Amino acid sequence: MAGTIPVSNPAGYITQSALAVRDPNGAARGVDGANPLPVTLLAADETLSPPLTGNTSNSILSDGFVPKAGRPIWISLSGEWSGSVVVKRSIDGGATSAPLTIGGQPWAVFESNAMEPVGEESVAGAIWYLDIMLANGTLSYEVRQ
Repeated sequence: MAGTIPVSNPAGYITQSALAVRDPNGAARGVDGANPLPVTLLAADETLSPPLTGNTSNSILSDGFVPKAGRPIWISLSGEWSGSVVVKRSIDGGATSAPLTIGGQPWAVFESNAMEPVGEESVAGAIWYLDIMLANGTLSYEVRQ
């Protein structure tokens, strides 16, 4: 099960174990150079989308943020403000957008300062927005990966 790397067990009383992953047929296959762990690493030179940042004292729909697929999307909200911020997403080039939901319930709706991941994109070209409805104050916002 350890692939092409020989595994020796020098002491008879120690249980031998090896890391394995499921192959396309559902069988365990040992991890080795020819069968590496199924992970994705961000290359040092890979560029991510530029962050969406701004400040507002008015209710606005922010400019769009076009994320790279497979990376968490973080939102940061700060300042002295009251109102709400709703994260919205569009898959038709921004013609329409809808609030995020999870299990049919509202998701990524904020009424105070926050710094947290709100989702991960899997559709190329999807655009994320902040629907900012302020009662008063000034909000600083950032959306980034």
